[in-house]
Amino acid sequence: MTMTDTAQPTATADAAVRMPLLLVDDDAPFRQRLAMMLERRGFAVTAVASVAEARSAIAGFTAENYPSHAVVDMRLGDGNGLDLVAELRARWPETRVVILTGYGNLATAVSAVKAGAVDYLAKPADPEDIIGALLATGTTAEAPAEPMSADRVRWEHITRVYELCDRNVSETARRLKMHRRTLQRILAKRSPK
Repeated sequence: MTMTDTAQPTATADAAVRMPLLLVDDDAPFRQRLAMMLERRGFAVTAVASVAEARSAIAGFTAENYPSHAVVDMRLGDGNGLDLVAELRARWPETRVVILTGYGNLATAVSAVKAGAVDYLAKPADPEDIIGALLATGTTAEAPAEPMSADRVRWEHITRVYELCDRNVSETARRLKMHRRTLQRILAKRSPK
């Protein structure tokens, strides 16, 4: 056997092992870095930036090349990533979906799991944590080694409501049943660890 003969099967074997993955995130630099990392770890990545692009990509997959894995941002410019999770799981129930979000709280984590996600990670998520969640053999996520503090969970909830109210302080304060000045002080501080 010559050198050329041994190199040929290796390239074919590498191509055969690549797992199709759909990556949906509207943060272009993060999406590009994560796609590159996932490609290095053996995934064949289809990276898109919106719900519309994801739906178009989903329609292009066949029964032979459907995404066995997906990483989906929860809040996208044109919709909610949870809708995509439900669509992926309805079409291919065995697809392992990990949800990413910058607005982590218990309610959204529960929604993600109910929609069919196998894990839920707060941004900025470490690529190794994402890969670990995608490749985990169990169906449920392990408890994080360093869970968010109560102050961080409270801050995440307040900023989530603030974003949902289109950054309207008065409306956010009304919904949270807190004084407007108290809310302004909380929003002016950096997020707790």
